[in-house]
Amino acid sequence: MAEVSSGSSFIYMSADNVKGLILALSSSLFIGASFIVKKKGLKRAAATSVRAGLGGYSYLHEPLWWAGMITMIVGEAANFAAYAFAPAILVTPLGALSIIVSAALAHVMLKERLHVLGVLGCVLCVVGSTSIVLHAPAERQIESINDVWTLATEPAFLLYSFSAIAVVLVLIYHFAPSYGSTHVMVYIGICSLMGSLSVMSVKALGIALKVTFQGVNQLIYPQTWFFALVVATCIVTQMNYLNKALDTFNTAIVSPIYYVMFTTLTIVASVIMFKDWDRQNPSQIITELCGFITILSGTFLLHSTKDMGDN
Repeated sequence: MAEVSSGSSFIYMSADNVKGLILALSSSLFIGASFIVKKKGLKRAAATSVRAGLGGYSYLHEPLWWAGMITMIVGEAANFAAYAFAPAILVTPLGALSIIVSAALAHVMLKERLHVLGVLGCVLCVVGSTSIVLHAPAERQIESINDVWTLATEPAFLLYSFSAIAVVLVLIYHFAPSYGSTHVMVYIGICSLMGSLSVMSVKALGIALKVTFQGVNQLIYPQTWFFALVVATCIVTQMNYLNKALDTFNTAIVSPIYYVMFTTLTIVASVIMFKDWDRQNPSQIITELCGFITILSGTFLLHSTKDMGDN
């Protein structure tokens, strides 16, 4: 056993994967806390003006909301760096930790009671994420932004991208005005679909910066700036509709559902674009799927026990 541990810190994990893991864990802590701080800011803003869920933007004048945004930016920066070192199929599932952080803080700070089965749900999220992390594939070797562009313009990923954008437009212009305030899946669907595209672009930018810091400038290529534009567009859209979701629905509902949808769509996008599963054997893939099902079970418990409190 000692021989195995001295040879490698984690089975199936390269040095870059370990760096990505550490960055992703830090990211989840900051992002989980940011949900609660932003929620408190939204509540303060709603007490004196139009709620964000009804189209108000008074939260932009609320310092507490900005504190939450800064916390989220720090977390997203760590997440950005993580994607430069590790595949999305490793980094993204660690968002389960942000669910646990936000659920625990909501229990203490927002008095959104967490039932004992909700605690079990958190444990299942951790177990599932651990299973995925330990069997994640090594990062694909990419030497320039042009390599990423080649992957992004293959027919399969183009089909996914256009389909995601079409669904988002339908949700924004048809379903959100009528059902956004009563069906959480509308706002979360928009955030998750845009999120999956932003992660792929963030990963492309992260790779470009990593290669640039290694001495080969990637900022001279228009593809780099195209990915930057996609990231900016997606993040603005995500933040707008995530604010609406947080202001309209309970945090204990928004966080896990957002995590499940965002993680699922991001893994699908990564498998299509970077062909993560091509570098794995069937046993690893099955283990990852089992881990993801475990995470889904945990989020189901969190969702189904949201109103049970201590009773």
